[in-house]
Amino acid sequence: MPSHRTVVARLREVVGNHVVTDPEVIAPFARDWTNRFRGQTPAVVRPGSTGEVAGVVRACRELGVALVPQGGNTGLVGGGVPLHGEVVLSLGRLTSVDEVDTVAGQLTAGAGVALGTVQQAAGAAGWRYAVDLASRGSATVGGTVATNAGGTHVLHHGDTRAQLLGMEAVLGTGAVVSHLGGLVKDNTGYHLPGLVCGSEGTLAVVTAARLRLVPDLPWRTVAVLAFASVADALGGSAVLRRSLPSLEAVELFLAPGLELVCTVTGMSPPFPEAHPAYLLVEAADRVDPTEAVAEAVGAVGRLAGSVVATESSRRAELWRYREAHTEAINTLGPPHKLDVTLPLGALAEFVDRVPVEVHAVDPTARTWLFGHAGDGNVHVNVTGPAPGDERVDETVLRLVAGYGGSISAEHGIGAAKRRWLHLARSDSEIAAFRAIKRALDPDGILNPNALLPPEPS
Repeated sequence: MPSHRTVVARLREVVGNHVVTDPEVIAPFARDWTNRFRGQTPAVVRPGSTGEVAGVVRACRELGVALVPQGGNTGLVGGGVPLHGEVVLSLGRLTSVDEVDTVAGQLTAGAGVALGTVQQAAGAAGWRYAVDLASRGSATVGGTVATNAGGTHVLHHGDTRAQLLGMEAVLGTGAVVSHLGGLVKDNTGYHLPGLVCGSEGTLAVVTAARLRLVPDLPWRTVAVLAFASVADALGGSAVLRRSLPSLEAVELFLAPGLELVCTVTGMSPPFPEAHPAYLLVEAADRVDPTEAVAEAVGAVGRLAGSVVATESSRRAELWRYREAHTEAINTLGPPHKLDVTLPLGALAEFVDRVPVEVHAVDPTARTWLFGHAGDGNVHVNVTGPAPGDERVDETVLRLVAGYGGSISAEHGIGAAKRRWLHLARSDSEIAAFRAIKRALDPDGILNPNALLPPEPS
């Protein structure tokens, strides 16, 4: 293994002074947003072009040095953290945003561009980028492609893979693959963007993406609905999905989470009295959807209360009740964040059962649940257990698998869940994954400690 000095010198031959070694400067690159995962790195290398990314990958391949690609570092499963001393390949300088193709409704953006910047560029041209996350100000295009992020509007528009029309990336060999034409129909072989999307930087380093945009609908209505139980709330979600074509988002949160959000942010609750479960719903259309929302909400049974907003600032306030959950939970210490998907028919039972199962494992732990009710994605957050105590993780993920769900819905497998990948994928599938990685990254230098568990000895 080459010395750190040799590695840094070789990287500087590629990117000049954009190699950072100061311990204080690189410290934020070596820990995740939750502070649960912390590592160390000899250097953070910051290439400014696809050519420089390719040069960095080739240099590290020659030296036998592993790389961890990193975007906005908003991941929650340790997949972008150098837990084993890898060099951090930061893509934050790849910030080009091409002019919106207003005819096709497409945009090409560099991997380091924040989602919020993409949304602003699309909006200025009369379009909209449909992937939206609470971390839109820091989450990047490259990171969302790497993890196939979904966010709050998957119900209506699909996940990142559904928006991805082309990609430029560097394989583990240093070879560049670029297909950014944006053709909606192109059946010329394997769809590499769809393969790389969701691969967590283990197959290629994404440097740019061609993104599908959607119409920027001028009318929006948001409502918070209160229910006496999770089952009632999810029953209401089903009614809304059937009866409201303009429905774009259906988000679930619970009384403990709302109370914590209000305590941390200073917001007043949406209702005078507390209710066990809440849905936040958003509808968008070319005409005012408020009447349609009211009609659909009126058909929801067992509704305990509702608050409706049409004006933009008030809509944002209602969204804040849901989007502030992550930051509020983080004030309690490093949480165990388990982003999972359940079959919709099992979701209510799972949400009710998880706190009981967690308490049985660790009576001091607290469970916080919220998520995307329309697509079965629930964010299980547990505070109290030490960062390295994986008993709760084991319990929750095995419970998910028992219901036929997925142990990862948005943030990927990363380092946190790799030893449980077998709960969601068969031996044959994992073997196929390994074969693909060997083909695209033959020396295993791209994020080797994420996603795939170690091969059996």
